[in-house]
Formats: sequence, C-alpha cells, structure tokens
Amino acid sequence: MIDIVLLWVDGNDPVWQAEYVRYAPCVKGDKREVRFRDWNNLRFLFRGIEKYAPWVGKVHFVTCGHVPEWLNLEAPKLHFVKHADFIPAEYLPTFNCNPIEMNIHRIKGLSDHFIYFNDDTFLIDHVVEERFFRDGLPCDIAALNTMQPNNSGIDHIICNDLIVINKYFSKRDLLKRHLGKWLNVRYASQWYRTLALWPWSLHTGFVDPHMPNAYLKSTFERVWELEPELLRETSASRFRDITNVNQYLMRYWRLCSGEFSPYNVWKDSEYVAILNDNLDYISDLIRNQRKRVICLNDSDSTVDFEKAKLSLIRAFESLLPEKSSFER
Repeated sequence: MIDIVLLWVDGNDPVWQAEYVRYAPCVKGDKREVRFRDWNNLRFLFRGIEKYAPWVGKVHFVTCGHVPEWLNLEAPKLHFVKHADFIPAEYLPTFNCNPIEMNIHRIKGLSDHFIYFNDDTFLIDHVVEERFFRDGLPCDIAALNTMQPNNSGIDHIICNDLIVINKYFSKRDLLKRHLGKWLNVRYASQWYRTLALWPWSLHTGFVDPHMPNAYLKSTFERVWELEPELLRETSASRFRDITNVNQYLMRYWRLCSGEFSPYNVWKDSEYVAILNDNLDYISDLIRNQRKRVICLNDSDSTVDFEKAKLSLIRAFESLLPEKSSFER
C-alpha cells in the first residue's frame, strides 16, 4: 500500500489569519505572503491523483483545521488530518511546513510507504507505482551537488541538513558501498558532477529535484531516534527559520543509506517557477501533458497573481474538467 501525504494552508481563512496576526509580531522567521497565498488549484491536484494514480491507497490531507468548501470529507480515499492530530501540542499553532514535515510519520494509519506532496506539485499524466517505489524502496536520483547560496531560497536549512549527514555518513565510504546507485546509467548526465565532487571529504550537497518525494516511515523514526533535540527545535519554530532542518534531511538520509532505487526523475518531471513571462509555457506544459509530474513554485512576489492564477486554472480545467470523488 502506498499513501500520499498532502499539506495545504488557506491563507484567506479568517481564523488562520487571526492566529497569524497574533504570533507574527512575536517571533522571527519567513512571513512573506508567497508562503501562504492560495492559487485555488488544489482540486486539480486531487483530480490528477484520482485519474492518473488510481493505485494510491489513502490521501492524508493535512491542514491546521480548515477545509476547502468543495472538499468531500466522505471520499473513500480521503483521510482529513489536523495538525493537532499528530503534532505535539506545544508546537502549535505552526505557520511553518518544516515542523509538519518532521512529524508526518506520526499520522495515524499512514502507510509505511508514502509519497510526500506539496500543494504546488501536480500529476498531469498517468504514473505507475514503480515511478515512486520499486522493490519496496523509494525511487530517486542520487547525484552530488554544491550549495549555491542566495537570499531567496532555503540554503541555510539545506546546510543544516548537510551538517547532520556529514555527522553520520562518510561520503567516500557510501559511494564505494553503493557505487552502482550513484553512477547509474539512468542518470548518466549527472555523473560529471558526482565524479568532480567525489574527492571532497564532506558532503557539499545533493541534486534536489523539488518534486513529490517517496519515503519510508522508518527513515523518520531513525533520524528522530538519533537527533531528537534537533528535530524538536525545528518543531518548535512557528515560522520558517534559518536554524531549521526540513524533509530533505530524510531524503538525504535514505540516499546515503542506500535505501532507494535509482530513477531519473527529470525524464518525466519538471519544476517551473511561476513568472509573469512564462504563463504561456506553463499552460502548454499542462494542456499538452509535456511531463507527468510538475511543480509550479510560487516564489516571486512581483508576479501578477490574479492573472497568473486565472491562466493556471484555465489550463488545468482543459486537462481535468471532471470532478473527482474528493469533491462534493
């Protein structure tokens, strides 16, 4: 059984806004509007899952408690989960995805094998189970990379993840033990970077596709066992903070443990930042199913939000016009 965990926040919810206003002035962290604004395209994520991945067991839909007005809470495959159902009370409320990610393995009834979706990742064509799990292991691309610091990303957080990885894993040893998974023919185009960074004694980074990630619950349990204080500190951060770790820590851990099946995610997936000048490109990507999995990232506050939102909705409606069982 393979489940999906899907996180969502409605930044327009007045109850959520009241909580936000209460806590925002009192704590540090990332409070930009792009972290919370709603593109009104969530229903297409559910439609894509139902149409293109019918093999999925449950969709664990996680929010602070608010629910889209169109959501069918009686849908057979839906498990509506509130933060309070699995996150310790002392860490709530949270306006930070990192504490949620660090605790998702605690969701009651979650399958041992699950795929973590953000609400900006979509299925736009048929995918098989082996796209995410093969022989019981998560499918992923293993390639070394270097940090490229900038002031708009999550580089501090990734650096924190890498500090933990370097504490527990020798890069040279893991490459020797799992050479066939790192220098795999499925992603030969990444070999040059991995080989160039091989002589470095410490991990300097990994290629991050920024797509739905397949996980084992046991990975989360293992990291919690070894680094409880670090994960508690992240869980206590109400807003995203440079001291946090995130889900990539769990991804890097299973890569370094060899607990993955090599897969080139780029052959059927694409990451696109939503910009004013690429809306036609995104529309074509969706309408003509250029890929199977896409991420439409909201990271630019200068985007004409209403124009972009309408463009995306029209594209999704042309591809997925029929309601799913997740809708009333």
